[in-house]
Amino acid sequence: MKLIIQIPSFNEEDSLPVTLRELPREVAGFDAVEWLVIDDGSTDATVEVARAHGVDHVVRLTNNKGLATAFQAGLDACLKLGADVVVNTDADNQYDARDIPKLVGPILAGKADMVVGDREVAKIEHFSALKVRLQHLGSAVVRRASDTTVPDTTSGFRAYNREAALQMASVSKFTYTLETIIQAGKMLVAVDHVPIRTNPKTRESRLFPSMWAYVRRNGTSIFRIYALYEPLRVFMTLAAIVGVVALAIFGRFLFYYLSGEGAGHIQSLILGSMLFVAAVQLAALGVIGDILAGSRVLQQRVLERVRRVELQLGVAPSHYEPGADAALIDEVGGARAAPAAGLEDGGRPDATTGADAGPATGKTEEREALAR
Repeated sequence: MKLIIQIPSFNEEDSLPVTLRELPREVAGFDAVEWLVIDDGSTDATVEVARAHGVDHVVRLTNNKGLATAFQAGLDACLKLGADVVVNTDADNQYDARDIPKLVGPILAGKADMVVGDREVAKIEHFSALKVRLQHLGSAVVRRASDTTVPDTTSGFRAYNREAALQMASVSKFTYTLETIIQAGKMLVAVDHVPIRTNPKTRESRLFPSMWAYVRRNGTSIFRIYALYEPLRVFMTLAAIVGVVALAIFGRFLFYYLSGEGAGHIQSLILGSMLFVAAVQLAALGVIGDILAGSRVLQQRVLERVRRVELQLGVAPSHYEPGADAALIDEVGGARAAPAAGLEDGGRPDATTGADAGPATGKTEEREALAR
């Protein structure tokens, strides 16, 4: 079994060393633990710092694409590097790495495919009362859309087994946290959550320059994602609201018309007609959106099968670079895990064995023996 801990990073040369020092090299239940840093177009020495601190793998995006894109690129690379379980954490050391064994526990026990770390946001000191309420509101909306019980849907401290990682496909340009939970709820992914600890705040968030930016961006993301996966419910609700207003205005016109004063209230008839047409259009959009949502599910299943084919063929990870060499890791005092089976020439998958050949050299036969 191989665990890869991935860290999306953008200009994190100052905070990354602290984060990496806290990460484990051994976790119970795994034969190998490796680290992967996704460099999201950093303009500082993030990659050099990562290599100097013993990172095994680097995915370097040419320019800044955003957190969601970096997360997806890392997930794809982890699969092709033979990961059985992927843990995602932040580069600013927000999450306590000592809770990684707890995070992967439900997966190792066979109780979940995806586990989200619950920060218990009400207990975080630097979270204002407004931010806590917004977190609870947003999480409630996502739980309703995904049919899950995750209390902290914006937490980025997560674990995915191989099956869950294969099914994740984030299309958001802003954040992956909400969308992947809804996807998991719609697909064949069992979702669980565990309480986790957080570290003291080290710097201001780069995703949210202010509280109002947080409200605006998260509110927009929640509505967009909810409408993406529940279009019929969203547009039919809007159609019902507009339709009720139209009926009220029609009723007003009818009252004056029966009273003999209809000629002076023709504006109500026009406005009511316009709103009624808008209600019909919204309902039609709901039906069309529902059809598209069904097509989206089929597309996700096709993408999952394409990924499986790529793993069997040994397709190399995109934008992949090997991490620090063994001599450099020994110099900084790290202990590098065994290389993945089928990875040769600097970490590229061997086409004869494929990236899915096994988590570590010699482990394939052992796993087959255990299976028998």
